[in-house]
Amino acid sequence: MKRRFFLSDDLDELDRCEAELLESGLGTPQIHVLSRDDAGVANRSHLTPVEAVLKKDVVRGTEVGAVIGMAGAALVLGVAWFSGVTTSVGWAPFIFLAIIVLGFCTWEGGLFGIQEPHRDFSRFDDELEQGKHLFIVDISDSDAAVLEQVMAGHPTVRFAGEGNATPELVVQAHKKFNDAMQTLP
Repeated sequence: MKRRFFLSDDLDELDRCEAELLESGLGTPQIHVLSRDDAGVANRSHLTPVEAVLKKDVVRGTEVGAVIGMAGAALVLGVAWFSGVTTSVGWAPFIFLAIIVLGFCTWEGGLFGIQEPHRDFSRFDDELEQGKHLFIVDISDSDAAVLEQVMAGHPTVRFAGEGNATPELVVQAHKKFNDAMQTLP
């Protein structure tokens, strides 16, 4: 899958774009809007806002923290092993310390990440500050023609680039979950 970015000044136009894409078979998990005007996005019937946690680089920060934490945990266990202290004290304190180091570093990474804008969206900061809205569509190769056809009917929405999309497996699972939630009582 690929992620396509579009910029527009008009949330109503983006609302019409999303409605047309949904009618053409794309799913809600594939389409999002990032804007400084969260209330304006919420007031539109079709627009799906980017989740607040995904506006920041929390996921990447947590991943980096977890990698550092694994290295720290390995260091704790390595020092315990090579020092020979485990023969008199046992492994339990060092295993607990390794778990604490891993957890703390992961948590700290998330805290650092929450302070930074998401790396995929930071290139659009200037446009967002000027009041523009970022329309984000994740598409497979088979959906590319549908996207181009719909967007051709909206000349005020301009193409702004490509990026890495959510994995197709995740999008399909989200679609199936949404379908199941709508059919269940």
